[in-house]
Amino acid sequence: MQTYMNLAAVFLSIVLIAVVLLQVKGGGSGLFGAADGTFRTRRGVEQIMFRFTIFLGVLFVALSLVSVWKPWERF
Repeated sequence: MQTYMNLAAVFLSIVLIAVVLLQVKGGGSGLFGAADGTFRTRRGVEQIMFRFTIFLGVLFVALSLVSVWKPWERF
């Protein structure tokens, strides 16, 4: 069971990294804190990617906690 949890964590982390890298726009504007000061709303695909990133992050944290907790090895 632990092997499947580890494989799921690796796969999920790779997908999370890919989704975050797909969101970076411009010539490094978001990478090192040099983003412009304008406020902009997310629309369409950008909003879907943003919410999907949040979902993947929560899923990764939950998977990590369950992997450490190991409820299938209670006794």
